[in-house]
Amino acid sequence: MNISNKPRVGAVSYLNTKPLVHKLRQFAPGIELVFDLPSRLADRLACRELDVALIPSVEAFQDPAYGIISDACIACRGPVLSVKLFSRVPFEKIRSLTLDEGSRTSVALTRILLQERFGLTPRCELLPIGGSVLETTTDAVLLIGDRAIHPPRGPFVGSWDLGDEWTRWCQLPFVFAMWIGRKDRDWSELDLALRQARDAGVRDLDSIAAAEATLVGLSPKECLVYLRDNLHFQLGNSERNGLELFRRRAQNLGLAPSCSMPLEFVSSPTLTAVV
Repeated sequence: MNISNKPRVGAVSYLNTKPLVHKLRQFAPGIELVFDLPSRLADRLACRELDVALIPSVEAFQDPAYGIISDACIACRGPVLSVKLFSRVPFEKIRSLTLDEGSRTSVALTRILLQERFGLTPRCELLPIGGSVLETTTDAVLLIGDRAIHPPRGPFVGSWDLGDEWTRWCQLPFVFAMWIGRKDRDWSELDLALRQARDAGVRDLDSIAAAEATLVGLSPKECLVYLRDNLHFQLGNSERNGLELFRRRAQNLGLAPSCSMPLEFVSSPTLTAVV
């Protein structure tokens, strides 16, 4: 039970989320803001420990009570840099995968692309948070977030930037995460705050890059280029179409319920269902 009655909002502390949360408390001072891993945020939203969360897009398909409450998102329209598949064998020969525990959307994206490109359904195992890539023995390893930006050591023969692979395959953007809440509440006030925080963060990319660069082992310029050129933070029509294609392909592989329906926006009258 939420004794304080403050909306409990869950977010991620990765570099790619900073523009969305950089000034969120300024625009939404009445929320209880907590940070966790993407997959754990999804679990906490499902069990109602959170009211709204920035969760992996594949998780938003799991409950028909969920809706998109803001057009602020994390997406890409080409190379994303921070979601990569590193392979020890030619990609068409991948038979086993180690998957980063941090994001189930990236896991689903990897499986979809391998199925679509090569008809592959590799055996999968998880790389725990904090686990070393050097300890893995599978044919390929999926890494996300800050540690994917720096190529891991090891005898890898190639890598996929999964944002680039997706957009080349279907000519649509890919949406990694969205603000999700239940459709039985009025989220219009929080929606406004989330959009204002996003807009302020995008205007402030230079200072975000300067503050975060050292923490992720990048120069301020590299950090700025990543935030400005590799990521996109608004859920427009193309992003919605890419999201719906991802939902259908996830259904085909059993990664989303077969009964899941297109996601609806539940707060702003200017936003409509994903079609």
